[in-house]
Amino acid sequence: MERIRRASHAGSWYTDNPKKLAEELDGWITAAGLPKSSDVRGVIAPHAGYSYSGRAAAYAFGNIDPTNISRVFLLGPSHHYYTPKCALSTATVYKTPIGDLPIDLEVIEELKATGKFELMNLRVDEAEHSMEMHLPYLVKVFEGHPVKVVPILVGALGAENEAMYGKLLAKYIDDPQNFFSVSSDFCHWGSRFNYIHYDKKYGAIHKSIEALDKMGMDIIETGDADAFKEYLSEYDNTICGRHPISVFLHVNAKEQFNKNKDQVPPLRAIKSVQNYERQ
Repeated sequence: MERIRRASHAGSWYTDNPKKLAEELDGWITAAGLPKSSDVRGVIAPHAGYSYSGRAAAYAFGNIDPTNISRVFLLGPSHHYYTPKCALSTATVYKTPIGDLPIDLEVIEELKATGKFELMNLRVDEAEHSMEMHLPYLVKVFEGHPVKVVPILVGALGAENEAMYGKLLAKYIDDPQNFFSVSSDFCHWGSRFNYIHYDKKYGAIHKSIEALDKMGMDIIETGDADAFKEYLSEYDNTICGRHPISVFLHVNAKEQFNKNKDQVPPLRAIKSVQNYERQ
């Protein structure tokens, strides 16, 4: 029986008008001007409303060459539902205003059989925006190329569980038909987020935030999950996707690869945009 996850944030976080949405996505991807590359095996992209993050996200999704990819693993943080584990979707299809993405039920069953995952109901699934904000871009990038998705809600994991889930998912990145889409914004600054870190040597507050985020991105580029954890411990940066990023760093760790152990896919930051700058 088909279980549909509605595009619950369409009409608020992004337009629900199919024509307008398609035009926006095409425009942002064209403006990014990035070549498509089969070497791109995963992206870390934002999940704020498209008025804030749409243009920046194009610098992630515009790199994707969909030719040989048939499956996308979605890793998104949980903003509303607490779990110390990862949770799998119980939907069979994810809807967007410009097309639908079927869930890879075979892989969902494989992961479920490990006994390490919870299941999230449709109410929890539809309340969460972190993975939904990637879906229209995936539909647009994979036009004409059949693809299925494996949505994984990443909970408040401890370091051991981040490593465990990374090891569990690592076998999938060996297959070039698989792709990882990791959802995360970076620093959330201000009293609303109970975070006001400020290093005066950078001058304006937004420059201090920019330096803090760049420090985190530089560490992510090294692929060192332990160093990323140390950075978070020292600065407590409010990176909401810190757990999905950490899992992905463990997925991408050199020791996880069964083949070409000397050729770990490099990680590279392409674009960062602050809401302050856009305003």
